[in-house]
Amino acid sequence: MNDVEKTNIERKNSGKRMRRRRRMMSIYAVIVIFLVVSVGIVVCFTFLFNADEIIVSGESLTYTSQQIVEASGIKAGDNLLRLKCKSAEKNILEELRYVETATVERDFPSTIRINVTRCIPAYNIRYDTGVLLVSRKGKILENGTTYKDVENIPVIYGFEPEITEPGMQLSSKNSRKFEAFNQIISRFDRDNNEQIATIDLTNEYDIVVTYRNDLVFKMGNWNDVDYKLDLAQSVMNDESIVGKSGTLVMVGTNQCSFRNNYNERKEPASAPAQESPTVQDGNNA
Repeated sequence: MNDVEKTNIERKNSGKRMRRRRRMMSIYAVIVIFLVVSVGIVVCFTFLFNADEIIVSGESLTYTSQQIVEASGIKAGDNLLRLKCKSAEKNILEELRYVETATVERDFPSTIRINVTRCIPAYNIRYDTGVLLVSRKGKILENGTTYKDVENIPVIYGFEPEITEPGMQLSSKNSRKFEAFNQIISRFDRDNNEQIATIDLTNEYDIVVTYRNDLVFKMGNWNDVDYKLDLAQSVMNDESIVGKSGTLVMVGTNQCSFRNNYNERKEPASAPAQESPTVQDGNNA
């Protein structure tokens, strides 16, 4: 009887089949994972995370919650993952003139939250054919022919508005005037702008602010407006100035001169810089 001689042919073939089987299993696993993820995404974007509640908060005396939701373009049943929050916010600001800010947020799994703040009229801008009522954030609220609430908000002259359409953001044809204007109104959030009666930007090299306490501040050009207003405020609070009416004039970069109305004279356009802000009283000069 002959001995049976074993070979490794079968073992090699078996190894190839196992490797091939493992590769196929890996491919099948990838396909299955892809299908599961795809189905999950489809489900999330169609059946899950659909809005069944829209909550409006904030302060708006002009519009109802329903009007705000309608302006946003959001509807009950909208998918939160598909929701374009920035577009909805833009819609609200464009549609509702007296809304100053709007934020739209997703609150998973099924709520959309909208928060708005109302526009607060901050100043009247007189231009060649009318008067613009503008909010603190620079949104044009009205374009008419009369001033609004002049007892509490200032009137601005010489601004040269580039756009006069209500609902749009204010801009100027003159960049220097716009820069000065922005510096002035930026103070309105931290200071009481009711102190200012008028702001004359007709000549951007000779800006004039008139206060309700009968003081006039000639601040010069549009540079360092915020600093100049701080300096003027400091001078007005000085014991030698309080209760008087007259004119404050910038001298140089950090000095302010005061002249009574009955003794006012034109100050030089510039003067040597001082080491610290000083006050000059025209009666003692």
